[in-house]
Amino acid sequence: MRLQKVHGSQNSFFILDQTLLKQPLTEQELIALTKKLTATNTGILGGADGVLCIEAPTSKNALAKMRVINTDGSEASMCGNGLRTVARYLADKYQREHFLVETLQADLAVSKEPELAPDVPAFGVEISPIHFEKHYLPFDNLGADKIIDRPLREFDPSAKIRFSILAVPNPHLIGFVPDIKASATLLEQLGQKLNRPNPYFTDGVNVNFAEVLGPKKLFVRTYERGVGFTNACGTGMSATSLAFHLSFPELCPLNEEITVFNPGGMVKTKVSQTEGIYKLQLIGNATVTHLIDVDEQALYQNDVTSKNCTITETSEQAAYLDFIQRS
Repeated sequence: MRLQKVHGSQNSFFILDQTLLKQPLTEQELIALTKKLTATNTGILGGADGVLCIEAPTSKNALAKMRVINTDGSEASMCGNGLRTVARYLADKYQREHFLVETLQADLAVSKEPELAPDVPAFGVEISPIHFEKHYLPFDNLGADKIIDRPLREFDPSAKIRFSILAVPNPHLIGFVPDIKASATLLEQLGQKLNRPNPYFTDGVNVNFAEVLGPKKLFVRTYERGVGFTNACGTGMSATSLAFHLSFPELCPLNEEITVFNPGGMVKTKVSQTEGIYKLQLIGNATVTHLIDVDEQALYQNDVTSKNCTITETSEQAAYLDFIQRS
């Protein structure tokens, strides 16, 4: 069996194609394997932010189904960075450049895009559906059914940060700050608070802080539900791009590419609107850093270690880092 270690904007994952196994892992086996593989102390190659599990689709229009298992064993509705890497895997496997991938809540369109640089493959993915109503996230006790571009003293007593809340479909709390580095402590405190038992987000929430760098340009940092701080969050950057348009329409017009920097690199996003419905596209790298060959039984037994794997490193990470340095 071959696993892949991959990343989108250095949001890293292991890809596990269950359709190649003689027998798919049970839920308990999948969760146990994910927790061990992704842990920094027990996982191979320094762990990861999650496992991207490929399964046979239940939707007749989709080429395959993607599930996102977080480091704590919980399942995310979607992952934009992860979907790009799964899109590349499926494009190579089936020799297709445009297709649909089934996710927990929707079949999403993906497409192969021109390389960002030599040896830096890129894919574009649809981020959908988009909801603002509180019961979709859910949230409560914030004095409104929708929160768009307003201060929330519950989260920022100074009322200097303006927040928006939306689901894409993962739930996101977005705040625009003047200095992303100076706000790191507040972001961590808020991320931890809202992902423990709290009266506002009963299912937790991804917390994003964004600094506006100029017209059509952002820096976003995310505290991800079920993970913690990540190098990048695809749905977070996409949701923040929509919040950017809603809060600063003069700096973020519709149908134009937005450059979104993050601790792991950079992506492009685009916000559009058709018949009153917002649409989001996320374009960025889909990098394979390592190929991991392991006996199938080791997966069932949760015994994937560097001692019983054959690990082959690719040249793509060096190419990606060179691209980021030049960006």
